[in-house]
Amino acid sequence: MDKDQRKIWNENHKKFREILLSPEKHNEAIELFLSLHSFLHSSSISNLNVTLADELVSDLDEKVFRQYPVSNPDTRNSIAWHLWHITRIEDMTMNILVIDKQQVLHTANWLEKMNISFLHSGNDMSEEDIAVLSSKIDFNSLLEYREAVGNRTQEIISLVSPEQFKMKVEPNRIKRLFDENAVMSKSKWLAEYWSKKDIAGLILMPATRHILLHLNKCIRIKDKLHKKMRKLG
Repeated sequence: MDKDQRKIWNENHKKFREILLSPEKHNEAIELFLSLHSFLHSSSISNLNVTLADELVSDLDEKVFRQYPVSNPDTRNSIAWHLWHITRIEDMTMNILVIDKQQVLHTANWLEKMNISFLHSGNDMSEEDIAVLSSKIDFNSLLEYREAVGNRTQEIISLVSPEQFKMKVEPNRIKRLFDENAVMSKSKWLAEYWSKKDIAGLILMPATRHILLHLNKCIRIKDKLHKKMRKLG
């Protein structure tokens, strides 16, 4: 993602924020969301030629994908963890908090396919568990899970009415996060944060900007470790 792309994405996200709650601009807001969101997922779910997600996984060395810990200034976590984390966050916020439906995670034996047992978001995760996830998670299945979640999010947002954007997250949906072990008890702060948001707020952060922030971290990890490998090679 070069400076021009970053500038355009941020400008469009700002515009999206400004028009999101305007009923008369609802269709424009949905189209803008689909564009912003598509750039953060594989090009297989959109008409975009190359996305930020594509840039990350292109020529990504498996050792780099699994490396934990890393020594970047803004993160110690592996690329594997970051990709899993943003996908879990998107899945639970869109499917539980926005529409109160089943998480994508539980639709197709995704845990078994990904070769992991963690149901939660990854917030406040122990170093030991991050190491286990980073070493065991199946790369291709993780990407397929991301694609399934991305497709589902686009279906959801395309059907949300202008009035729904202004609705607060319902308490019973927050409770589901804990009932389904999507959020750990020690991450209660995260559920409390979401409980204060309206649906628009969830779309602005977990479904868009939160993903961008973590993908950028991943690309910085990739670039740094690939550069180190070239020097050693």
